Amino acid sequence: MFHRLGQFVVRRAWWVIIAWVVGMIAVVATAPKVSSQTDEAAFLPKHYESIQAMQVQERAFPSAFTPSALALFERSDGGALTDGDKAAMGKLVDDMTAKKIDGVAKIVPPSDQFGFSPDRKYAMAMIEVDKAKQQDQNQIADVAKAIRDEGKSLAGSTELKFQLGGPAAQALDQKDASGSAEGIITMATLLLVILIVGIIFRSVLAGLLPILVSLVVALPASMGMINYATKAFDLKSTPVLMAILIVVVLGVGTDYFLFLAFRYRERLRAGDDRKDAVVNAVGRVGEAIASAAGAVTIAFAALILSSLGMFQALGPALAIAVVVTALAALTLAPALLAVIPARAVFWPGKKWMNEPSTARFTALGRVVQKRPALVAASSGAVLIALSVGALSYNGLFDMAGSSMPKDKESMVVQDKMATGFSAGAADPSQVYLSSTGGAKLDPASFQAYADKLQGVTGVSKVYVPSAEAKSVSADGTTAQFTVMLKDAPASNEAIDAVTALREVAHGQAPAGTEAKVAGLTSVYKDINLAMTHDYKLVFPIAGLLILLILALQLRSVVAPWYLMASVGLGFSATLGATTLLFQKIGHETGLMFMMPILIYLFVVAIGTDYNILIIARLREEAREGRSPREAAREALRHGGPTVAAAGFILAASFGTFMLAGNTFMMEFGFAMAFGIILAAFVMAMFFTPSLTALIGNAAWWPGHGATPGHGHGQGGRPAPVAGSHGVPEPAGRR
Repeated sequence: MFHRLGQFVVRRAWWVIIAWVVGMIAVVATAPKVSSQTDEAAFLPKHYESIQAMQVQERAFPSAFTPSALALFERSDGGALTDGDKAAMGKLVDDMTAKKIDGVAKIVPPSDQFGFSPDRKYAMAMIEVDKAKQQDQNQIADVAKAIRDEGKSLAGSTELKFQLGGPAAQALDQKDASGSAEGIITMATLLLVILIVGIIFRSVLAGLLPILVSLVVALPASMGMINYATKAFDLKSTPVLMAILIVVVLGVGTDYFLFLAFRYRERLRAGDDRKDAVVNAVGRVGEAIASAAGAVTIAFAALILSSLGMFQALGPALAIAVVVTALAALTLAPALLAVIPARAVFWPGKKWMNEPSTARFTALGRVVQKRPALVAASSGAVLIALSVGALSYNGLFDMAGSSMPKDKESMVVQDKMATGFSAGAADPSQVYLSSTGGAKLDPASFQAYADKLQGVTGVSKVYVPSAEAKSVSADGTTAQFTVMLKDAPASNEAIDAVTALREVAHGQAPAGTEAKVAGLTSVYKDINLAMTHDYKLVFPIAGLLILLILALQLRSVVAPWYLMASVGLGFSATLGATTLLFQKIGHETGLMFMMPILIYLFVVAIGTDYNILIIARLREEAREGRSPREAAREALRHGGPTVAAAGFILAASFGTFMLAGNTFMMEFGFAMAFGIILAAFVMAMFFTPSLTALIGNAAWWPGHGATPGHGHGQGGRPAPVAGSHGVPEPAGRR
C-alpha cells in the first residue's frame, strides 16, 4: 500500500505540491472564525451543581450578576480611604457609566456593606459585562482594556489609584501574556528545529524542509480544518490551543520527516537513485508513520468523551492537526524530496553518501543483545522509581495565577484583595435556597440556616438574605445566601470548604426546600469531579484503541501488551518526576489539575511514536531471518539515530515552553520535554528492545516475525519506479 503511495507521489510530484499549496490557501481563505471560551463554567455539562445553581440565579434573580470585573480603589499615599475619597469613587463610577463603554452593562460603586476592607485601605466596585461579550476571550479582553484605560484616566485627577481585576481583567492580561509566550515559543522552536536537523544532516535545506512542510503548509491547513469542525459540530475553543498546536504540528511533523529522511538517505547509500529512494523510503516507513499518527490521533480524539469542554475542544482539534501533518509527511515531503536533487537536500555536507559508523548505537545494540534481562530490569527500575513521585501529586485549579506572571495587574489586584478582604472576597460563593412546592420561603428560618452555613470549616462570613438587599426573589420562593470563604476561590482549601458547604446546605435545608451552591469555587469542585470521571473513562478507552492499532500493525497480540505497559510506566514516571521537581524541590503547593491529561496527550500519545518505530524495525529485522537478539541489535543500530534525533528535537521544542515566564508553562514544558526524553531514550532505546529480545519470536504471535523476504518494506526489495532505469545509478549522480 505505502509502496504504491510512494510511486504515485513520485510520478506526480509537482501535482502533489501544487495541490497542497492551493488546498491550504483555499482552506485558510474560506475557514470560519471561531472565538475562545474564557469562562470555566462554559466547559461543564449542565448536570453539575454549579451549572444548575447558575440557572437558579438567572431564573430567580434576572437582574443580579456575578461580577466580570472588579475595580480596586486605594489611596495613592497608601492611607485609609476618607469620606472625600468615597465621594470621588462615586463620581468616578458615575462618569464611567456616562461614558457608556461598549460591553459594560452595569457598574456598582463600593457599598458600606460589601465594598470596603476592614482597615478602609481598599474599596472595590463590581462591574457587569454583557453576557455575549463574556463568551469571547477577545471581546471580553477588549472591554476590560477600555474599562482599565478609562478608569485610570478618570482617577488621574484624584488622590485615588484605580486597578482592574476579576475574570475580564485576567482574560486581558492572559491574552497579552499568551501572545508574548506564543511568539517566544514559536521562534525558539523554529530555531531549534532548523539548527538541530541541519546539524544532523549537515545541511541547510534539510533543516528548512520540516519547517516548510509542517509550519508553512500543515499548520495553516490544520487551523482552517479545525475552525470548520468547530463550527460544524458546535465545539468549544480554548485559549491554550494555539501555543500547543504550534508545537504539536512542528514536533510530530519533524518526527515524521526524520523517519522519512533517514530511510531516504539509507536507500541512497544502498544504491537507489533519487526517485527509487523516495518510493522505497515511503514503502518502508509509511506504515510506521501511519500507525504512529493513528495512535496519536485516537489518543487525542478520545478526549471527545471528556466531561470538560476544554478537553472536548483540545482533543478533536489536535487529532485533526495530526492527521493533516501525517498526510503532509506521507505525500508533500516525499514529493519535495522527489523534485529536489539529493545533493541539494544534503548540501553543503560532503560525506552524506558515506555510511557512518554509528558506533554508539551499535554498541548500545550489542549491550541489549548480550544482556537483555539486565537492560530491561535497569530501565524498568528507573521508570518505577520515578513513578513513586506521582503518589505526591496535588492538583491546583488557579489557572489564571499559574498561567500569568505575578506582576500583571489582575494578579496584583487578586493579592491585594486577599490581603485587604478575605482571600475569598474576590469571588464569593452563593447558596440558593428554593422552595420545591412553589410556596414562599419563611424569612424567619434564614438566620438559623445561615448559622449552620457559618459553622462550616473554611467559611469566613455568611450574609443573611433580606428584601432590602434584594437577595430574596420577587416571588419569595428563592433566597440567596452570600458566603465569603477564608481562602482564595481556586485553592484546594476553598474547594474542600465548598465540598463541606454543599453537604451542610443540602442536609440542613428546611423542609420543602432544596439548596444549590454556586460560585467559581463550586465550578472548580465540579471540574474536579469531571476530571475523576475522565480518568476512569477516557484513559481506558484510548488505551484499548491504541492497543488495537498496535495489534493490527504488528499482527501480534503479545507485543502490544508490553508496549502499552511501557507507555503506562512512562506516564507515571513523567508525572512523578514533575511532581518531585516542582512540589518537593521547588516547594510549589501542587501542579495544575490538567497536568495528568496533558502528559497523557503528549507523552503517552506522541511518545508512542518512538516505540512504534523501534518495534517496526525489530519486526523488519526478524523477518529478514535474524534471531530476536540480533534483531534488537540491528534495530538499535539503524533505528536508534532516528529515535534519538526525533526525541531530542521534540523534547527541545517542548522545552521552549519554559521560556514563557509563568509557572504553568514551566511545569508543562518540563513535563513534556522530560516525558519525551523518557519515551525516546529509555523506553524505545532500552526497555522495548530488551523485552522483545527476551520474549523472542513469541512476541510476534500469532504472526510470523521471522519470515524472511516477506513483502515490501519488510525484507523484499520493492520494484523500481516505472520509467526509471532498470539498474539504479549511484545516488550521488542524481
